[in-house]
Amino acid sequence: MRAGLVQLSVGDDPQANLGPVRDAVRSAVADGAGFVLTPEVTNCVSSSRSHQRNVLSHEEDDPMLALMREEAARAGVWLLAGSLVIKTHDADGRFANRSFLIDPAGAIVARYDKIHMFDVQVSETETYRESAAIRPGARVVVARTPFAMLGLSVCYDIRFPHLFRALAKAGAQVLTVPAAFSPVTGAAHWEVLLRARAIETGCYVLAPAQTGDHPVAHGRPRATWGHSMAVDPWGKVMLDAGTEPGVFMVDLDMDAVEQARGRVPSLTHDRAFQGPDGGAA
Repeated sequence: MRAGLVQLSVGDDPQANLGPVRDAVRSAVADGAGFVLTPEVTNCVSSSRSHQRNVLSHEEDDPMLALMREEAARAGVWLLAGSLVIKTHDADGRFANRSFLIDPAGAIVARYDKIHMFDVQVSETETYRESAAIRPGARVVVARTPFAMLGLSVCYDIRFPHLFRALAKAGAQVLTVPAAFSPVTGAAHWEVLLRARAIETGCYVLAPAQTGDHPVAHGRPRATWGHSMAVDPWGKVMLDAGTEPGVFMVDLDMDAVEQARGRVPSLTHDRAFQGPDGGAA
């Protein structure tokens, strides 16, 4: 299977983002991709909750989701909408950060709501409180396709290895990690985290990312790290897309998953253990 990782620099106007996403998906298809993946928050990058209320939609009305379903059906390819920020019917008004897997007929076959919220202060001037606007998911998702079993995740999830071990033990061969990583944490941690998750699970890791300075008219400015990556099941970096928007291709061979797991079968070596008891002798 040839996968096309789409690296974007979208802004806070969902309508303006439709054209670049459509063009990128079509470019990936033209290059032979049978599986196209877009980054986290493909439809809208914004730090303004009031602006999001004005421009975002519920799932059934979201124009980006409709576009991506149309493009998948038009080209007859699998497509991962890495994540879309969508309205929910929650009483507190929070949104969902939801990944959608779309089949070649344009049907949604899997949904995953980001579980781990990015509530951090990465520097004196850069603070995030994702949980103020996004309500976390609670369910891990593995999806079956003709070419691989996919384990879905989003961005900050990458820091929680038990999630990916659970996905691999449930049959995942490819882990998807669409992201909009901070430049500070991206420079320090992005590659090593992706490689670690691949090594620990013997899975491919596909991580399409947002990049650069985003065209944001409302709220504070936003920049992301870029460097969309693909890592093979042995932990080798197959692709580092750098910082420019574009479409980047990688070929997957599921035999490599079995080979890596055969060489180091750590997924079968779990042992029960006691403690720690929280005290020191």
